[in-house]
Amino acid sequence: MARRPLPRILSTGSAQIARSRELARTAADSATDVLHPLITITRGLRRLAAAGRRRWTETPKDKRGPLLFLVSSVVLVVALVPYGPLLAAIVVMAAAAWQGRERKPAAQEGPDTSQTERLKSLYEALVPYFSTPEDPAPLYAHGGEWEKVFPTYEFDESGRVTEIVIRYPAYFPDGESEARARIEQLLHAKSGRGREYHFAWDEEGNQLTVTVLPPLPTDIAAQRFVTAPGETVLGFTDPSQVQRTLPLTYGADRRDVPPVVWRTGVRSTEPHLLVMGQPGSGTSTLLRSVALQALQHGDVVIVDGGGTGEYAWLTGRDGVLAVECGLAGALASLEWAATETERRLIAANRARQAGHPPPEDTRRPLWILLDHPTAFSHLAAADGRKDPQALLQVPLRHGRAANVTVVVADQFDNADALSDALRQHTRARVVLGPATTGQLETVLGAPPHTTPVAHVPPGRGYARLGSGPVHRLQVPSTPDPYDDATSDADRQAVLALLPPRTTPADGEGLAAEGVEAEPVPVEAVVAESP
Repeated sequence: MARRPLPRILSTGSAQIARSRELARTAADSATDVLHPLITITRGLRRLAAAGRRRWTETPKDKRGPLLFLVSSVVLVVALVPYGPLLAAIVVMAAAAWQGRERKPAAQEGPDTSQTERLKSLYEALVPYFSTPEDPAPLYAHGGEWEKVFPTYEFDESGRVTEIVIRYPAYFPDGESEARARIEQLLHAKSGRGREYHFAWDEEGNQLTVTVLPPLPTDIAAQRFVTAPGETVLGFTDPSQVQRTLPLTYGADRRDVPPVVWRTGVRSTEPHLLVMGQPGSGTSTLLRSVALQALQHGDVVIVDGGGTGEYAWLTGRDGVLAVECGLAGALASLEWAATETERRLIAANRARQAGHPPPEDTRRPLWILLDHPTAFSHLAAADGRKDPQALLQVPLRHGRAANVTVVVADQFDNADALSDALRQHTRARVVLGPATTGQLETVLGAPPHTTPVAHVPPGRGYARLGSGPVHRLQVPSTPDPYDDATSDADRQAVLALLPPRTTPADGEGLAAEGVEAEPVPVEAVVAESP
Protein backbone atom coordinates (compact mmCIF):
# COMPACT_ATOMS: atom_id res chain seq x y z
CA MET A 1 0.00 0.00 0.00
CA ALA A 2 1.54 3.32 -1.09
CA ARG A 3 2.09 6.00 1.52
CA ARG A 4 0.66 9.39 1.05
CA PRO A 5 3.18 12.21 1.28
CA LEU A 6 2.89 14.41 4.29
CA PRO A 7 1.44 17.85 3.67
CA ARG A 8 4.25 20.33 2.97
CA ILE A 9 4.26 23.58 4.82
CA LEU A 10 4.20 26.42 2.37
CA SER A 11 7.16 28.71 2.34
CA THR A 12 4.85 31.66 2.89
CA GLY A 13 3.48 30.11 6.07
CA SER A 14 6.60 30.75 8.14
CA ALA A 15 6.71 34.33 6.88
CA GLN A 16 3.08 34.84 7.88
CA ILE A 17 3.75 33.39 11.33
CA ALA A 18 6.78 35.64 11.82
CA ARG A 19 4.78 38.66 10.66
CA SER A 20 1.96 37.75 13.04
CA ARG A 21 4.40 37.44 15.94
CA GLU A 22 5.92 40.81 15.11
CA LEU A 23 2.45 42.42 14.97
CA ALA A 24 1.52 40.82 18.28
CA ARG A 25 4.73 42.00 19.88
CA THR A 26 4.20 45.53 18.56
CA ALA A 27 0.61 45.55 19.81
CA ALA A 28 1.74 44.35 23.24
CA ASP A 29 4.39 47.06 23.44
CA SER A 30 1.87 49.72 22.39
CA ALA A 31 -0.65 48.47 24.92
CA THR A 32 2.01 48.50 27.63
CA ASP A 33 2.90 52.11 26.81
CA VAL A 34 -0.74 53.19 26.80
CA LEU A 35 -1.66 51.28 29.95
CA HIS A 36 1.56 52.12 31.79
CA PRO A 37 -0.12 54.70 34.15
CA LEU A 38 -2.88 52.21 34.96
CA ILE A 39 -0.35 49.46 35.59
CA THR A 40 1.66 51.76 37.86
CA ILE A 41 -1.43 52.79 39.86
CA THR A 42 -2.58 49.18 40.17
CA ARG A 43 0.85 48.14 41.41
CA GLY A 44 0.81 51.02 43.92
CA LEU A 45 -2.68 50.10 45.21
CA ARG A 46 -1.49 46.54 45.69
CA ARG A 47 1.54 47.76 47.66
CA LEU A 48 -0.62 50.11 49.76
CA ALA A 49 -3.05 47.28 50.50
CA ALA A 50 -0.19 44.99 51.47
CA ALA A 51 1.24 47.70 53.73
CA GLY A 52 -2.18 48.26 55.37
CA ARG A 53 -2.69 44.53 55.88
CA ARG A 54 0.80 44.26 57.39
CA ARG A 55 0.12 47.20 59.71
CA TRP A 56 -3.20 45.64 60.79
CA THR A 57 -1.46 42.32 61.51
CA GLU A 58 1.30 43.99 63.53
CA THR A 59 -1.22 45.97 65.64
CA PRO A 60 -2.00 44.27 69.00
CA LYS A 61 -5.55 42.99 69.39
CA ASP A 62 -6.35 45.30 72.31
CA LYS A 63 -5.54 48.33 70.10
CA ARG A 64 -7.37 47.27 66.96
CA GLY A 65 -10.72 48.66 68.18
CA PRO A 66 -9.50 52.23 68.74
CA LEU A 67 -7.61 52.07 65.42
CA LEU A 68 -10.76 50.95 63.59
CA PHE A 69 -12.78 53.72 65.27
CA LEU A 70 -10.16 56.32 64.22
CA VAL A 71 -10.19 55.14 60.59
CA SER A 72 -13.99 55.19 60.52
CA SER A 73 -14.07 58.73 61.92
CA VAL A 74 -11.66 59.91 59.26
CA VAL A 75 -13.75 58.30 56.51
CA LEU A 76 -16.90 59.91 57.90
CA VAL A 77 -15.31 63.37 58.06
CA VAL A 78 -14.01 63.04 54.50
CA ALA A 79 -17.43 61.97 53.30
CA LEU A 80 -19.14 65.00 54.92
CA VAL A 81 -16.59 67.58 53.66
CA PRO A 82 -17.53 69.19 50.31
CA TYR A 83 -15.54 67.53 47.50
CA GLY A 84 -14.06 65.27 50.18
CA PRO A 85 -14.47 61.95 48.33
CA LEU A 86 -13.00 63.45 45.15
CA LEU A 87 -9.96 64.86 46.99
CA ALA A 88 -9.55 61.58 48.87
CA ALA A 89 -9.58 59.65 45.58
CA ILE A 90 -6.99 62.01 44.09
CA VAL A 91 -4.74 61.61 47.13
CA VAL A 92 -5.07 57.81 47.04
CA MET A 93 -4.28 57.72 43.30
CA ALA A 94 -1.24 59.97 43.80
CA ALA A 95 0.03 57.80 46.65
CA ALA A 96 -0.56 54.67 44.59
CA ALA A 97 1.32 56.18 41.62
CA TRP A 98 4.24 57.07 43.89
CA GLN A 99 4.36 53.64 45.48
CA GLY A 100 3.96 51.83 42.15
CA ARG A 101 6.87 53.50 40.36
CA GLU A 102 9.79 51.35 39.18
CA ARG A 103 12.50 51.60 41.77
CA LYS A 104 16.15 51.15 40.92
CA PRO A 105 18.41 49.54 43.49
CA ALA A 106 20.20 52.19 45.48
CA ALA A 107 23.85 52.52 44.67
CA GLN A 108 26.15 51.55 47.47
CA GLU A 109 27.65 54.58 49.13
CA GLY A 110 31.17 54.22 50.40
CA PRO A 111 33.50 51.25 50.23
CA ASP A 112 32.48 47.74 51.19
CA THR A 113 34.08 45.71 53.94
CA SER A 114 37.10 44.50 51.97
CA GLN A 115 37.76 47.95 50.52
CA THR A 116 37.49 49.51 53.97
CA GLU A 117 40.03 47.06 55.34
CA ARG A 118 42.39 47.85 52.47
CA LEU A 119 42.08 51.61 53.11
CA LYS A 120 42.65 51.09 56.84
CA SER A 121 45.77 49.03 56.13
CA LEU A 122 47.06 51.73 53.79
CA TYR A 123 46.37 54.40 56.43
CA GLU A 124 48.18 52.48 59.16
CA ALA A 125 51.17 51.92 56.87
CA LEU A 126 51.46 55.69 56.24
CA VAL A 127 51.33 56.65 59.93
CA PRO A 128 55.11 56.32 60.61
CA TYR A 129 55.91 58.52 57.59
CA PHE A 130 53.27 61.26 58.01
CA SER A 131 53.31 61.77 61.79
CA THR A 132 55.63 63.18 64.44
CA PRO A 133 55.35 63.11 68.25
CA GLU A 134 55.42 66.94 68.38
CA ASP A 135 52.22 67.31 66.34
CA PRO A 136 49.41 68.41 68.75
CA ALA A 137 46.64 67.36 66.34
CA PRO A 138 48.14 64.63 64.15
CA LEU A 139 46.42 63.88 60.87
CA TYR A 140 47.88 60.37 61.01
CA ALA A 141 47.73 58.28 64.18
CA HIS A 142 47.35 54.60 64.90
CA GLY A 143 43.65 53.84 65.06
CA GLY A 144 42.79 57.27 63.60
CA GLU A 145 40.13 58.24 61.09
CA TRP A 146 41.21 57.29 57.59
CA GLU A 147 38.23 59.13 56.03
CA LYS A 148 39.96 62.48 56.63
CA VAL A 149 43.07 61.65 54.60
CA PHE A 150 41.44 59.79 51.68
CA PRO A 151 38.88 62.21 50.19
CA THR A 152 38.72 60.36 46.85
CA TYR A 153 39.31 56.71 45.99
CA GLU A 154 38.32 54.22 43.31
CA PHE A 155 38.58 50.44 43.09
CA ASP A 156 38.51 47.93 40.24
CA GLU A 157 36.54 44.70 40.00
CA SER A 158 39.17 42.79 41.96
CA GLY A 159 39.03 45.24 44.88
CA ARG A 160 42.42 46.88 44.26
CA VAL A 161 42.92 50.63 44.27
CA THR A 162 42.95 52.28 40.83
CA GLU A 163 43.00 55.93 41.94
CA ILE A 164 43.32 57.57 45.33
CA VAL A 165 43.95 61.08 46.64
CA ILE A 166 46.02 61.22 49.84
CA ARG A 167 46.26 64.24 52.12
CA TYR A 168 49.45 64.64 54.13
CA PRO A 169 50.65 67.16 56.75
CA ALA A 170 52.38 70.34 55.67
CA TYR A 171 55.60 69.51 57.52
CA PHE A 172 56.27 66.44 55.36
CA PRO A 173 59.38 67.15 53.19
CA ASP A 174 57.66 66.57 49.83
CA GLY A 175 60.40 68.53 48.07
CA GLU A 176 63.03 65.87 48.82
CA SER A 177 63.34 63.04 46.35
CA GLU A 178 64.31 60.52 49.04
CA ALA A 179 61.16 61.22 51.07
CA ARG A 180 59.01 60.95 47.98
CA ALA A 181 60.66 57.69 46.95
CA ARG A 182 59.87 56.09 50.31
CA ILE A 183 56.19 56.98 50.06
CA GLU A 184 55.95 55.86 46.43
CA GLN A 185 57.60 52.53 47.22
CA LEU A 186 55.23 51.95 50.13
CA LEU A 187 52.12 52.79 48.09
CA HIS A 188 53.32 50.55 45.29
CA ALA A 189 53.68 47.62 47.68
CA LYS A 190 50.39 48.18 49.54
CA SER A 191 48.24 48.96 46.48
CA GLY A 192 49.34 45.91 44.50
CA ARG A 193 52.54 45.05 42.67
CA GLY A 194 52.77 44.30 38.98
CA ARG A 195 51.11 47.58 37.94
CA GLU A 196 52.51 50.98 37.05
CA TYR A 197 51.42 53.88 39.25
CA HIS A 198 51.63 57.57 38.44
CA PHE A 199 52.33 59.90 41.38
CA ALA A 200 51.28 63.55 41.12
CA TRP A 201 52.53 65.59 44.09
CA ASP A 202 50.64 68.81 44.83
CA GLU A 203 53.09 70.60 47.11
CA GLU A 204 50.87 73.65 47.53
CA GLY A 205 47.76 71.68 48.48
CA ASN A 206 49.61 68.93 50.40
CA GLN A 207 47.95 66.20 48.36
CA LEU A 208 49.25 63.17 46.50
CA THR A 209 47.22 61.67 43.64
CA VAL A 210 48.04 58.04 42.83
CA THR A 211 46.70 56.66 39.53
CA VAL A 212 47.11 53.23 37.96
CA LEU A 213 48.38 53.62 34.39
CA PRO A 214 47.07 51.36 31.62
CA PRO A 215 49.68 49.36 29.70
CA LEU A 216 51.07 50.95 26.56
CA PRO A 217 50.17 49.30 23.24
CA THR A 218 52.72 46.76 22.07
CA ASP A 219 51.19 45.98 18.66
CA ILE A 220 52.47 49.08 16.86
CA ALA A 221 54.47 47.92 13.84
CA ALA A 222 57.05 49.86 11.84
CA GLN A 223 55.39 52.26 9.40
CA ARG A 224 55.66 55.72 7.89
CA PHE A 225 54.96 58.27 10.58
CA VAL A 226 53.44 61.63 9.77
CA THR A 227 56.37 63.81 10.82
CA ALA A 228 58.30 66.76 9.43
CA PRO A 229 61.96 66.56 8.31
CA GLY A 230 64.16 66.55 11.40
CA GLU A 231 61.57 64.77 13.57
CA THR A 232 62.12 61.19 14.71
CA VAL A 233 59.52 59.11 16.55
CA LEU A 234 61.23 57.25 19.38
CA GLY A 235 58.05 55.54 20.51
CA PHE A 236 54.67 56.16 22.06
CA THR A 237 53.58 57.26 25.52
CA ASP A 238 50.52 58.17 27.62
CA PRO A 239 47.92 60.63 26.30
CA SER A 240 48.30 62.86 29.35
CA GLN A 241 52.03 63.43 28.77
CA VAL A 242 52.05 65.01 25.29
CA GLN A 243 49.71 67.28 23.36
CA ARG A 244 50.21 65.64 19.97
CA THR A 245 48.95 62.47 18.35
CA LEU A 246 49.91 60.57 15.21
CA PRO A 247 47.56 58.55 13.01
CA LEU A 248 48.76 54.94 12.99
CA THR A 249 47.67 51.87 11.10
CA TYR A 250 46.65 48.70 12.97
CA GLY A 251 45.94 46.33 10.12
CA ALA A 252 42.62 47.62 8.78
CA ASP A 253 42.08 50.00 11.71
CA ARG A 254 43.53 53.44 12.36
CA ARG A 255 44.17 55.05 15.73
CA ASP A 256 45.63 58.28 17.04
CA VAL A 257 48.45 57.55 19.48
CA PRO A 258 50.57 60.14 21.36
CA PRO A 259 54.24 59.92 20.29
CA VAL A 260 57.58 60.87 21.81
CA VAL A 261 59.13 62.98 19.05
CA TRP A 262 62.86 63.74 19.06
CA ARG A 263 63.87 66.79 17.00
CA THR A 264 67.34 66.91 15.43
CA GLY A 265 69.12 69.33 13.15
CA VAL A 266 70.74 72.75 13.38
CA ARG A 267 68.17 74.17 15.82
CA SER A 268 67.95 71.10 18.03
CA THR A 269 68.85 71.41 21.70
CA GLU A 270 69.36 67.63 22.01
CA PRO A 271 71.21 66.67 18.79
CA HIS A 272 72.49 63.26 19.97
CA LEU A 273 70.82 60.24 21.60
CA LEU A 274 72.00 57.64 24.14
CA VAL A 275 70.04 54.40 24.62
CA MET A 276 70.72 52.10 27.57
CA GLY A 277 69.14 48.82 28.55
CA GLN A 278 69.52 45.18 29.43
CA PRO A 279 70.15 42.41 26.87
CA GLY A 280 66.95 41.73 24.95
CA SER A 281 65.29 44.96 26.07
CA GLY A 282 64.92 46.39 22.54
CA THR A 283 67.85 48.78 22.14
CA SER A 284 68.68 47.37 18.70
CA THR A 285 65.01 47.60 17.78
CA LEU A 286 65.05 51.31 18.54
CA LEU A 287 68.19 51.78 16.39
CA ARG A 288 66.54 49.97 13.49
CA SER A 289 63.47 52.18 13.82
CA VAL A 290 65.62 55.32 13.88
CA ALA A 291 67.59 54.09 10.84
CA LEU A 292 64.44 53.55 8.76
CA GLN A 293 63.18 57.02 9.62
CA ALA A 294 66.58 58.64 8.99
CA LEU A 295 66.83 57.11 5.51
CA GLN A 296 63.85 59.16 4.34
CA HIS A 297 65.85 62.40 4.27
CA GLY A 298 69.50 61.54 5.04
CA ASP A 299 72.46 59.17 4.95
CA VAL A 300 73.29 56.54 7.57
CA VAL A 301 76.51 54.95 8.81
CA ILE A 302 75.99 51.90 11.04
CA VAL A 303 78.63 50.41 13.34
CA ASP A 304 77.50 47.13 14.93
CA GLY A 305 79.66 46.19 17.89
CA GLY A 306 77.51 43.20 18.77
CA GLY A 307 78.65 41.34 15.65
CA THR A 308 75.32 39.54 15.28
CA GLY A 309 74.54 40.84 11.79
CA GLU A 310 71.23 42.42 12.79
CA TYR A 311 71.81 45.27 10.32
CA ALA A 312 72.90 43.23 7.29
CA TRP A 313 69.52 43.82 5.63
CA LEU A 314 70.49 47.49 5.24
CA THR A 315 73.66 46.79 3.29
CA GLY A 316 73.62 48.29 -0.20
CA ARG A 317 70.46 50.29 0.31
CA ASP A 318 70.16 53.83 -0.98
CA GLY A 319 71.42 56.20 1.71
CA VAL A 320 73.27 53.52 3.72
CA LEU A 321 76.93 54.52 3.40
CA ALA A 322 78.38 51.65 5.45
CA VAL A 323 77.40 48.77 7.75
CA GLU A 324 80.50 47.74 9.71
CA CYS A 325 80.80 44.77 12.08
CA GLY A 326 84.62 44.63 12.44
CA LEU A 327 87.12 46.79 14.28
CA ALA A 328 89.01 47.91 11.17
CA GLY A 329 85.87 48.88 9.31
CA ALA A 330 84.46 50.66 12.36
CA LEU A 331 87.64 52.73 12.78
CA ALA A 332 87.67 53.62 9.09
CA SER A 333 84.01 54.63 9.09
CA LEU A 334 84.31 56.75 12.22
CA GLU A 335 87.47 58.44 10.92
CA TRP A 336 85.61 59.29 7.72
CA ALA A 337 82.66 60.60 9.79
CA ALA A 338 84.97 62.88 11.78
CA THR A 339 86.60 64.14 8.55
CA GLU A 340 83.20 64.65 6.94
CA THR A 341 82.03 66.67 9.94
CA GLU A 342 85.06 68.95 9.66
CA ARG A 343 84.54 69.30 5.90
CA ARG A 344 80.92 70.31 6.40
CA LEU A 345 81.87 72.89 9.00
CA ILE A 346 84.49 74.43 6.72
CA ALA A 347 82.18 74.47 3.70
CA ALA A 348 79.31 76.01 5.65
CA ASN A 349 81.63 78.62 7.15
CA ARG A 350 83.01 79.63 3.75
CA ALA A 351 79.53 79.90 2.28
CA ARG A 352 78.37 81.98 5.21
CA GLN A 353 81.33 84.36 4.87
CA ALA A 354 80.62 84.77 1.16
CA GLY A 355 76.96 85.49 1.85
CA HIS A 356 75.73 82.31 0.18
CA PRO A 357 73.48 79.58 1.57
CA PRO A 358 75.20 76.42 2.81
CA PRO A 359 76.02 73.87 0.10
CA GLU A 360 73.48 71.18 -0.58
CA ASP A 361 75.80 68.36 0.54
CA THR A 362 76.17 69.96 3.98
CA ARG A 363 72.42 70.26 4.52
CA ARG A 364 71.64 66.59 3.98
CA PRO A 365 71.53 64.93 7.42
CA LEU A 366 74.21 62.39 8.28
CA TRP A 367 73.36 59.78 10.95
CA ILE A 368 76.01 57.75 12.79
CA LEU A 369 74.41 54.77 14.55
CA LEU A 370 76.55 52.75 16.96
CA ASP A 371 75.29 49.56 18.59
CA HIS A 372 77.47 48.38 21.52
CA PRO A 373 80.52 50.54 20.77
CA THR A 374 82.19 49.48 24.03
CA ALA A 375 82.84 46.07 22.48
CA PHE A 376 85.17 47.76 19.98
CA SER A 377 86.81 49.70 22.82
CA HIS A 378 87.91 46.45 24.45
CA LEU A 379 89.15 45.04 21.14
CA ALA A 380 91.04 48.24 20.32
CA ALA A 381 92.71 48.27 23.73
CA ALA A 382 93.77 44.63 23.34
CA ASP A 383 95.11 45.27 19.81
CA GLY A 384 96.85 48.52 20.69
CA ARG A 385 94.66 50.63 18.41
CA LYS A 386 92.80 53.87 18.97
CA ASP A 387 89.51 53.74 20.85
CA PRO A 388 86.62 54.21 18.38
CA GLN A 389 84.83 56.35 20.93
CA ALA A 390 87.63 58.90 20.70
CA LEU A 391 86.75 59.41 17.04
CA LEU A 392 83.26 60.53 18.07
CA GLN A 393 84.45 63.71 19.76
CA VAL A 394 84.25 65.85 16.62
CA PRO A 395 80.78 64.62 15.52
CA LEU A 396 79.52 64.96 19.10
CA ARG A 397 80.90 68.46 19.69
CA HIS A 398 80.16 69.97 16.27
CA GLY A 399 77.49 67.63 14.91
CA ARG A 400 74.61 70.03 15.37
CA ALA A 401 76.25 72.77 13.27
CA ALA A 402 77.28 70.21 10.61
CA ASN A 403 73.88 68.45 10.57
CA VAL A 404 75.44 65.24 11.92
CA THR A 405 73.55 63.15 14.48
CA VAL A 406 75.06 60.43 16.68
CA VAL A 407 72.92 57.64 18.19
CA VAL A 408 74.58 55.19 20.61
CA ALA A 409 73.01 52.10 22.19
CA ASP A 410 74.68 50.00 24.86
CA GLN A 411 74.00 47.94 27.98
CA PHE A 412 74.08 48.84 31.66
CA ASP A 413 76.99 46.48 32.23
CA ASN A 414 79.16 48.60 29.92
CA ALA A 415 78.06 52.00 31.20
CA ASP A 416 81.41 52.63 32.88
CA ALA A 417 83.23 52.11 29.57
CA LEU A 418 81.40 54.97 27.82
CA SER A 419 83.59 57.99 27.16
CA ASP A 420 83.10 61.34 28.89
CA ALA A 421 82.39 63.11 25.60
CA LEU A 422 79.63 60.62 24.86
CA ARG A 423 78.06 61.14 28.28
CA GLN A 424 78.30 64.91 28.04
CA HIS A 425 76.89 65.52 24.56
CA THR A 426 74.05 62.97 24.47
CA ARG A 427 71.29 64.96 26.18
CA ALA A 428 68.47 62.88 24.73
CA ARG A 429 68.28 59.67 26.79
CA VAL A 430 66.27 56.45 26.58
CA VAL A 431 66.26 53.51 29.02
CA LEU A 432 64.63 50.27 27.89
CA GLY A 433 63.82 47.11 29.79
CA PRO A 434 63.65 46.51 33.55
CA ALA A 435 65.71 49.01 35.54
CA THR A 436 65.87 50.21 39.12
CA THR A 437 65.01 53.73 40.17
CA GLY A 438 68.70 54.47 40.72
CA GLN A 439 69.63 53.33 37.20
CA LEU A 440 66.85 55.41 35.70
CA GLU A 441 67.89 58.51 37.62
CA THR A 442 71.56 58.01 36.69
CA VAL A 443 70.87 57.75 32.95
CA LEU A 444 67.92 60.12 32.60
CA GLY A 445 69.05 62.67 35.18
CA ALA A 446 65.68 62.61 36.98
CA PRO A 447 63.48 59.89 38.47
CA PRO A 448 60.28 58.97 36.63
CA HIS A 449 56.89 59.83 38.07
CA THR A 450 55.84 56.20 37.80
CA THR A 451 56.93 53.01 39.51
CA PRO A 452 59.10 50.77 37.29
CA VAL A 453 57.98 47.14 37.16
CA ALA A 454 60.17 44.05 37.08
CA HIS A 455 58.71 42.45 33.94
CA VAL A 456 58.12 44.56 30.83
CA PRO A 457 57.71 43.68 27.13
CA PRO A 458 60.61 44.35 24.73
CA GLY A 459 60.88 47.97 23.71
CA ARG A 460 59.26 49.24 26.90
CA GLY A 461 61.06 51.90 28.94
CA TYR A 462 61.44 55.62 29.63
CA ALA A 463 62.64 58.60 27.59
CA ARG A 464 63.75 62.09 28.48
CA LEU A 465 64.70 64.80 26.01
CA GLY A 466 67.09 67.29 27.57
CA SER A 467 65.65 68.80 30.74
CA GLY A 468 62.07 67.85 29.88
CA PRO A 469 59.82 65.43 31.76
CA VAL A 470 60.37 61.68 31.86
CA HIS A 471 57.94 59.85 29.55
CA ARG A 472 56.91 56.25 29.48
CA LEU A 473 57.96 54.79 26.13
CA GLN A 474 57.02 51.87 23.92
CA VAL A 475 59.22 51.45 20.84
CA PRO A 476 57.44 50.38 17.63
CA SER A 477 58.15 46.80 16.62
CA THR A 478 61.06 46.90 14.12
CA PRO A 479 62.65 43.41 14.07
CA ASP A 480 65.39 42.09 11.83
CA PRO A 481 63.54 40.92 8.67
CA TYR A 482 66.21 38.25 8.08
CA ASP A 483 65.56 36.67 11.48
CA ASP A 484 63.65 33.39 11.35
CA ALA A 485 61.73 34.28 14.51
CA THR A 486 60.22 37.38 12.88
CA SER A 487 56.57 37.09 11.91
CA ASP A 488 55.53 37.60 8.30
CA ALA A 489 53.52 40.73 9.15
CA ASP A 490 56.45 42.42 10.87
CA ARG A 491 58.88 41.32 8.15
CA GLN A 492 56.71 42.79 5.40
CA ALA A 493 56.21 45.99 7.39
CA VAL A 494 59.98 46.51 7.68
CA LEU A 495 60.77 45.54 4.08
CA ALA A 496 58.12 47.96 2.82
CA LEU A 497 60.04 50.85 4.40
CA LEU A 498 63.42 49.98 2.89
CA PRO A 499 64.81 52.25 0.16
CA PRO A 500 65.80 50.62 -3.14
CA ARG A 501 69.06 48.73 -3.35
CA THR A 502 71.83 50.64 -5.12
CA THR A 503 74.16 49.14 -7.75
CA PRO A 504 77.88 49.15 -6.91
CA ALA A 505 80.42 49.95 -9.64
CA ASP A 506 81.31 46.30 -10.16
CA GLY A 507 77.69 45.14 -10.18
CA GLU A 508 78.07 42.86 -7.17
CA GLY A 509 74.92 44.19 -5.60
CA LEU A 510 72.72 43.07 -8.47
CA ALA A 511 74.57 39.80 -8.90
CA ALA A 512 73.87 38.94 -5.27
CA GLU A 513 70.17 39.30 -5.96
CA GLY A 514 70.30 37.18 -9.11
CA VAL A 515 69.70 40.12 -11.46
CA GLU A 516 71.96 40.74 -14.43
CA ALA A 517 73.55 44.15 -14.74
CA GLU A 518 72.42 46.24 -17.66
CA PRO A 519 75.04 46.35 -20.48
CA VAL A 520 76.88 49.61 -20.97
CA PRO A 521 76.26 51.19 -24.40
CA VAL A 522 79.21 51.16 -26.80
CA GLU A 523 78.76 54.89 -27.45
CA ALA A 524 79.39 55.61 -23.78
CA VAL A 525 82.60 53.57 -23.79
CA VAL A 526 83.89 55.35 -26.88
CA ALA A 527 83.02 58.73 -25.44
CA GLU A 528 84.87 57.98 -22.20
CA SER A 529 87.99 56.58 -23.90
CA PRO A 530 90.88 59.06 -24.32
